[in-house]
Amino acid sequence: MGNDLLEVACGTGGHITYLKDNYSVEGLDLSPKMLRLAKRKHPDVVFHRSDMVSFKLKKHFDAITCLFSAIGHMKTRRKLGLAVRNMSRHLKPGGVLIVEPWITPQQWRKKSVHANFVDQPELKVARMNISKTRGRLSVLDMHHLIATPNRVEHFVERLELGLFTHDEYLDAFRRAGLETSYDSEGLMGRGLYIGTL
Repeated sequence: MGNDLLEVACGTGGHITYLKDNYSVEGLDLSPKMLRLAKRKHPDVVFHRSDMVSFKLKKHFDAITCLFSAIGHMKTRRKLGLAVRNMSRHLKPGGVLIVEPWITPQQWRKKSVHANFVDQPELKVARMNISKTRGRLSVLDMHHLIATPNRVEHFVERLELGLFTHDEYLDAFRRAGLETSYDSEGLMGRGLYIGTL
């Protein structure tokens, strides 16, 4: 097995910081803003702008990762299946697809209150939200309050992520022709689906 790795939904390249120590990494994301930040951090890495359902690269990889629950952005079971199938099509024979899932419908708690804080001398950040549900979607209106020496800023970012069951994830992997195992702990307690072509 080689070391060509594609990180799908790479965001600002946070994981690439660590992955590129051991792999020849490329990144893919739909957001131009995220990719600009990733390129600034990693000028030596090749990045692609595309959706995980429809990207077509003229290359196959030994490993493909889709981490930090980015797969939840697929929203529907159909799109989940299409994304897993598309990623698997870009694997070399014997290649590995690793997907970190979003929370399952059974784990999701409506009306739970969440907050994260950054407290540095010249930067204060508070991010708060209440968990909501719309059908099989989790809805998070993330309120950000950011203070620097120059100003205080507030904005709201809405996240809508698909709530898929364990069996639905497994089914998407199987339909893509992958032999699949599941690590219930994973990187941050959300588990990992590991599929081999």
